[in-house]
Amino acid sequence: MALDQLLEQGFIRVTEQAAIAAAKTMGFGDRRYSDQVAVEAMRKEMDSLDMDGRVVIGEGERDKAPLLYTGEEVGGRRGHDGAVQVDIAVDPLEGTNLCATGSPDAITVLAASERGGLLYAPDVYMEKIVVGPTARGSIHLDAPVAENLRNIAAAFERKVTDLIVVVLDRPRHEQLIADIRSAGARIRLIGDGDLSAGISAAVRGTGVHAVMGTGGAPEGVITAAAMRCLGGEIQGRLRATDEEQQERVKDLGFHDLTKIYKTEELAPGNEILFSCTGVTDGELLKGVRFFGGGSRTSTLFMSLSRKIIRFVDTIDREQVTTPVRFL
Repeated sequence: MALDQLLEQGFIRVTEQAAIAAAKTMGFGDRRYSDQVAVEAMRKEMDSLDMDGRVVIGEGERDKAPLLYTGEEVGGRRGHDGAVQVDIAVDPLEGTNLCATGSPDAITVLAASERGGLLYAPDVYMEKIVVGPTARGSIHLDAPVAENLRNIAAAFERKVTDLIVVVLDRPRHEQLIADIRSAGARIRLIGDGDLSAGISAAVRGTGVHAVMGTGGAPEGVITAAAMRCLGGEIQGRLRATDEEQQERVKDLGFHDLTKIYKTEELAPGNEILFSCTGVTDGELLKGVRFFGGGSRTSTLFMSLSRKIIRFVDTIDREQVTTPVRFL
């Protein structure tokens, strides 16, 4: 049986439970606590699944992350002969600050594949450019910003002035922002969540045409998994910011820091699954909504092998004390 048929409902449940746990901390102003409860909920749910899982992208190294660290084994059949083997990349709460402050677009995320299907990316920065299916093949990470924008606009049969580009609001992007505005495109600055933005660039109706800038390399791999399912494109290049990071990256086997990684290199698997659930309201997904007897979640699930994209609306009746009402 295909990987997605075995684990689809389980993986949806994983991101749903992490989102519910995180949403209960929304607005407390404690991003570490929000992340902690999401991690714990995600791990507990994964350990109930019939799989032999390995975290290839997690919360960090083992000595810094007690749960869901890179290299951790998860699943109810880990180490068992004959168990389905799965590589897993997680971002238990993308947008910890967004959740802590009650801001839009916090999500919980899981990507998975057969063994070897996701690049084991070091926890460093990555230069990125992300577009959806319409503009696939029209970009190059090393091309001037204006050239990329002209090519994206041509793919959409629009003017550059019609484009909206998402950029993380960071001092390191000052020149990039100036170049985009000089070319005539509009910018949507975000405080966190370039993974969520990347998914939005590949989904029609969000109004996002591209994502540009430097963010986390692990998030780049997870974005690539989503792009494989959506038909979009990401190009990325690892960026070590000091000598210590450079040595660490090379120790992990990444010797050429000029290399541009394409979508299929970041997520080469044949059976890729992707699930994300909204924690706070966003353009792509609604946040968790609580009622007297439970909660309601919105999830995006995708399967590369079956070429399916599902938007899943789930009612979780934690306590059967009141009737469920749809308002």
